[in-house]
Amino acid sequence: MSKPDNPEVAQSIVAAGIRTNYHDLGSGFPVLLIHGSGPGVTAWANWRLIMPELAKQARVIAPDMVGFGYTERPSPPPYTMDNWVAQALGLLDALGIEQTDLIGNSFGGALSLALAIRHPQRVRRLVLMGSAGLSFPITPGLDAVWGYTPSPENMRRMLDIFAYDRTIVTDELAKLRYEASIRPGFQESFAAMFPAPRQRWVEALSSKEDDLRRLPHQTLVVHGREDQVLPLECSITLAKWLVRAQLHVFGQCGHWTQIEHAGRFAQLVGSFLAEARAEEPLPLP
Repeated sequence: MSKPDNPEVAQSIVAAGIRTNYHDLGSGFPVLLIHGSGPGVTAWANWRLIMPELAKQARVIAPDMVGFGYTERPSPPPYTMDNWVAQALGLLDALGIEQTDLIGNSFGGALSLALAIRHPQRVRRLVLMGSAGLSFPITPGLDAVWGYTPSPENMRRMLDIFAYDRTIVTDELAKLRYEASIRPGFQESFAAMFPAPRQRWVEALSSKEDDLRRLPHQTLVVHGREDQVLPLECSITLAKWLVRAQLHVFGQCGHWTQIEHAGRFAQLVGSFLAEARAEEPLPLP
C-alpha cells in the first residue's frame, strides 16, 4: 500500500483504540497539529512546510485523524466529533503528554476547539487557521470539497478552490493529490464522512457560543482573506467570542495559509507560542 520511503508514513501508536499514524519531531513544549478535511489529505501533506520550522523550538506532533491518511480505518466508521476528540486525547495520553499547544486547520480547528472546551487543562495555547467550529451557511467551496469525486479534473478544481496563488496549482500537484485521493480506502472514508446534504456536517463540527466564550486560552486566529472554503467572517466571529484571542488576516491568500504564506505563518505562530512559558498559569473557569 505504501512505499517505505513515503514521507507521509511516520510512526505508529494506538490512540483510543485506533492505530494512528503520526509525525513526531523536535523537542521542547509539545504542539499538536491537526489537519483539515480535504480529499486525500494527510498530516504530512497539510503541515510539511511548517513542521520543520516549528520543530526548531518545540516538539511537533502531527497525526492522521481517523478517516484520513494512513491511520487505521475501523468498521463501522467512527466519524464523529466525540471519536476524533477521544483519538486526539488518546494520542496525548499514549505519548505521556499532560498539556500541549494546539494548531488546527479548518476541520482541525473545529476539533481543537472541541478538545479545548472538553479538556481545557490539557491545552496551553490555541492556533486556529481557516477554522471551522461554529455555525455558518455552507459555502459553495466547502460543499464542492466535501462532495469531491476522484478524477484529475476534479482535483484540479479542488486546488483552484483552496489556493489564491494559482502558480502553486500545477499539473504535477494536481496529479499527486489525485493519486493520494484514490489510495485504497481513502475515497471510501471520505465519501462516508460528509455525505449530502452537507450543512448538517457544518453544524456537527460546531461548538456552542457560550462554550466558546468561556474558553480561557490565549488564541491566535489566522485566516486568508480570499478563502473560498471557510468565510473570513467565521474567524472574525471567533476573535470576538474568544476572550483572549487575536486575529491575523493574510491578504492574497486562500484556504492554504500554511502553504501560500508558509514562512510568514511559521514565524507568526512560532512567536505566539514562544510567548508562553511552560509554567504559565492557565485561568480555568
